[in-house]
Amino acid sequence: MKTIYFITSNKGKFSEAKEKLAAIDFEVVQKDLGYPEIQADTLEDVAIFGVNQLQNRVKHPFILEDAGLFIDVLNGYPGVYSSYVYHTIGCKGILKLLNEIEKAKRLAVFRSIFAYKEPNKKPVLFIGECHGSISTCEMGDHGFGFDPIFIPDGDTRTFAQMNVGEKNCYSHRGKSLDKLIDFFKK
Repeated sequence: MKTIYFITSNKGKFSEAKEKLAAIDFEVVQKDLGYPEIQADTLEDVAIFGVNQLQNRVKHPFILEDAGLFIDVLNGYPGVYSSYVYHTIGCKGILKLLNEIEKAKRLAVFRSIFAYKEPNKKPVLFIGECHGSISTCEMGDHGFGFDPIFIPDGDTRTFAQMNVGEKNCYSHRGKSLDKLIDFFKK
């Protein structure tokens, strides 16, 4: 069994990655190393900055992830600022911003980027997207962040109404992890 470190304080992200990577005999170890997360224009910039902050502190292969919710009618907001927005106005704040917007125009995409770094090698990035829409109210008790208000295309439930395995079939994080798994298999 191969060990990889996942640099995150988010237990939900860790749980999703651990379940996916177990399928290829990887042990995922969560490490909360508290690195600064810059406010940048793209998720890729945030991930690369994180790798650069950590590469001298972590002497083992590691992954880190950044994600964002991009809402069409809000010109991609909250996007790369999703974590900050979640911690300041939360799901209720997003629903309030969309209060007058009809269901058909509440389109959104969740994006995830995993950065994989081995010592003395350049980082490799893996991007996943999940298209869907924003619900009119919070629904479900599972997941974290904006999961209670995001309904993926192809389902009628929010991510928070799904267990980890179901969410991984649809989610942006599941898709970027699938790309990471394909990389490991090669």
